[in-house]
Amino acid sequence: MAHIEELELSAHRDDIIKDVKDLIEKYRSIFEWDVPEIDEKLADTLILNEVRKALDDVQHRLLSK
Repeated sequence: MAHIEELELSAHRDDIIKDVKDLIEKYRSIFEWDVPEIDEKLADTLILNEVRKALDDVQHRLLSK
């Protein structure tokens, strides 16, 4: 049987995915404004890597309390 937390997460999964996609798109737009001739693949890789690092940092801070 699923824990209540898993059920709650399942109910919000699509919203979380949308929020993350919106966050990535926000920074893609900023990069494009600041650097018109940007290498989009490189910029996407850098943004995604930084978001992963940020998530790891947030996870560490939340779970080490």
